Amino acid sequence: MAELSGGSAPLNPLVRRLLHTYWRFARGLTVGVRAVVLRNDEVFLVRHTYVRGWHLPGGGVEVGETVYEALARELAEEGNIVLNARPVLHAIYFNRQVSRRDHVALFVVRDFTQSSPRSGDREIAETGFFPLKALPEGATQATLRRLAEVTGDAPVSPDW
Repeated sequence: MAELSGGSAPLNPLVRRLLHTYWRFARGLTVGVRAVVLRNDEVFLVRHTYVRGWHLPGGGVEVGETVYEALARELAEEGNIVLNARPVLHAIYFNRQVSRRDHVALFVVRDFTQSSPRSGDREIAETGFFPLKALPEGATQATLRRLAEVTGDAPVSPDW
């Protein structure tokens, strides 16, 4: 994906609204995938160039793609991560902060291979595995909530 806003600033709210207006007509419903990729007591996180904070890896499900195919594609693109086994679906969330049509499927991934660490580029500023007890500064609230749910420290919310 091309850099949308130049640097590490988040998308302009007008641009984000225009994109979601386009998606509203191009896609009746938007579906995304995210993964909690766990290695021992560490989780894989991504920092993008076009939005602030550390996030769980993932992205949109394209037309003709299953959620599993989308997740495998996003993990390969964002982290050089290849799934060795089918990931476990943790929950499906309504992402009303993005739009009234957006849902996110969250998977837990424990069986994978990472060919090499992912270097930064125009879309991905940096990635890494971080101890669950020492997450990087700037981990988003949604990321913190999902990790608390997956580790059993919080009940699963219906909302992202």
